[in-house]
Amino acid sequence: MHSQLLRIIEQRSLTARFQPIVDMQNGDILGYEGLIRGPSDSPLHAPINLFKAAADHQLTVTVEHLCRKVVLEQFSAQKLPGKIFLNVSPESLIQRDTRYGETLDTVHQLGISPERVIIELTEYQPTHDYGLLCDAVMHYREMGFEIAIDDLGEGFSSLRLWSELKPDYVKIDMHFIQGIDHDPVKAQFVRSIQSIAEKSGTKVIAEGIETQAELIAVRDLGVACGQGYHIARPHPAPARMISAEVIKLLSSDHQLMFKRQAGGVEQMTAVEKILKTCPTVPSTMLNNQVDDIFLQNPRLQILPVVDNGIPVGIINRYHMIDRFARPYQRELYGKKSCKVFMDVHAVVVDKNTSMQDVSHIIIEANPDHLINGIIITDQGQYIGICTGPDLMREITQMQINAARYANPLTQLPGNVPINEHIDHLLQQQQNFSACYCDLDHFKPFNDVYGYRRGDDIIQMTSEILKQHCDPQLDFIGHIGGDDFIILFRSEDWEQRCQDILQNFAASIGDFYSNDDRERGGYLSEDRQGKKVFYPLVSLSLGVVKSRANKFYSHHQISIAASEAKKQAKKIHGNSLFIDRRSELDLIIS
Repeated sequence: MHSQLLRIIEQRSLTARFQPIVDMQNGDILGYEGLIRGPSDSPLHAPINLFKAAADHQLTVTVEHLCRKVVLEQFSAQKLPGKIFLNVSPESLIQRDTRYGETLDTVHQLGISPERVIIELTEYQPTHDYGLLCDAVMHYREMGFEIAIDDLGEGFSSLRLWSELKPDYVKIDMHFIQGIDHDPVKAQFVRSIQSIAEKSGTKVIAEGIETQAELIAVRDLGVACGQGYHIARPHPAPARMISAEVIKLLSSDHQLMFKRQAGGVEQMTAVEKILKTCPTVPSTMLNNQVDDIFLQNPRLQILPVVDNGIPVGIINRYHMIDRFARPYQRELYGKKSCKVFMDVHAVVVDKNTSMQDVSHIIIEANPDHLINGIIITDQGQYIGICTGPDLMREITQMQINAARYANPLTQLPGNVPINEHIDHLLQQQQNFSACYCDLDHFKPFNDVYGYRRGDDIIQMTSEILKQHCDPQLDFIGHIGGDDFIILFRSEDWEQRCQDILQNFAASIGDFYSNDDRERGGYLSEDRQGKKVFYPLVSLSLGVVKSRANKFYSHHQISIAASEAKKQAKKIHGNSLFIDRRSELDLIIS
C-alpha cells in the first residue's frame, strides 16, 4: 500500500470530481466542491482509503497538498464559474511542515482570485489544539480565502469549531437532511442551525439532498445553499447550470412569497428588483481621472470601485468635491490612487438579499450608507447598485401594501395573502391542515357588553392562536370579524388545537361580570325581543387536511374548511372537529 501511495504521489495520478453547490433561492450555482479520486484500478480509488493510507504512512500533508493542486488545476482548466470548495483536514493545517503559501501560490499561478477559494475543514479525527488551528485559519483568511466547516453535527467537535473559527459557511451533515421532509426532529435541528447562522452571519449549506421532497423541505426552512444527488452528482466535467426541473422548484416567484410568521405578514422582495447599472472605476485610477468622470456626468452621485469584477469600495461625488475644494488637496492627492477617497466599508449585498434585510444591515452598520448607496453582487461579482432613496421608497410601498392586506384590528394577514399562501402550498404540493376558527355566541356578547369589549375578545383570540403556532411553519390569517384560519404545517397540529381550546376556555371568563361568569352565561333579547339565555363565548375549530392532489385551489380549501367549522359549531362549548374523509380516501385507494 505504501508503494502504491508513493507511485500515486510521484505520477500525480489523481482526478477531480466537482459537485455543484446551489443558491436555494434561485438555483444559481454558488460554486463547486472539489472531490478527489485515486486511480480507478487501485484500492486507493476511494478518498477514504486514500487518506487513511496517507495518515498511516505520515503523508497526510503531502497528499492533501497534491489533492488541492489537482482540484485547482482542473477547476481552472475548465473555467468553471463561482467558488471552489477545497477539503482540508484540521490536522493538516496545524502540522509543523504545513506549507501555508503553497495553495496561494497555486491560486495565483492559475489566475484564480483567492476570494473564490473556500477552505472546507473536514474532520477525520478529534481536534485538540484549537489555538493553533485558529492561528492557521486566520492566516488563510489574511490571504483572502473564506472558511467552511464540513459535516456539522457529525464531526467530533464541529459545534466548537463553529464557535471558535466563525466560518463563512457551515455544511450540515447529510444525516440531518435525508428524510427531513417527514422527520420533525431533523427539521427542528436544521431550523436551529439556520437560526444560529442568521445571527452569526454564516451561510448554511445542506448536504446530501437526494429527493425532491428533501429539496422542498430544505428550501422552505430558509437554508441558503444546497448540495446533493437530486441537484447534481459529482462529475469530472460538471454542468454550469442545474436542471430545469430543480430551477423550477427553487425559482418560485419570491415577490409573491410571504414570511411564515404567525404574528403578521411581510412581503419578501429581493434587492435585485431596484438594481441600477452604474459606471465603475478600478482602484488604480487616479483621483484627477475620477473627478473628470464626475464633471462629465453631473447627475452621477457615486462610483463603485471594482477590481477584476470584485467590488472593493465606493466613491461619493460630494465627498470628493469637498476634499478637492480644500487648499492644496488637489495638488496633494490628484495624482494618487482613488483609494484615498474610497469608502472601503461600503455595504455589499447579494442580489437575492431581501430589502428588509438590507435596511437592517444599513441601520446596524451606519445610516450614512443610505447616501452612498449599496453595491449589489451575484456570486461575489459586481452587477450594479441600488440607491438609498430607491430602497426606502420600495420598503415604504411594501409596508403600505402589507398594511392594505392586513386586518387593522389584529394586524394578521387578510384574505389576499391568505389565498396566496394557500395556493403556494398547493402548488408546491405541501401537506398542511387548514383550521377554520370561529367564535360562538359572539354577536349577543357584543350587544350586551359593547363592540369595544368584543374587539378585546378578538384580539385575545389572535394572541392565543399566535402562542400555540410555530412561526416558522404555521400561518395565521384573520378572515374578518370573529373568523380566523390557521394553515398548520406543524406535525403536532392536533395537540396545538387542543391547547388553543384549553387556553381560550381559561381566558374567556375574564371578559364577563362575576354574576354572568358564575351562571355560565347571561340573558339577552333575541331579534324578536324575547329574553334568551346565552352561554359564554366559545371557540369552534374545524380542520380539513390537504394532501397531494386532493385540492387544487384556495376556493376548494375554503369550502371544505367552512364545512368542517359548521360541524364543529354543532358541538356544545369549545370544540374541535376534524374532517377524516381525506384519511379514509387514502385507506380506500
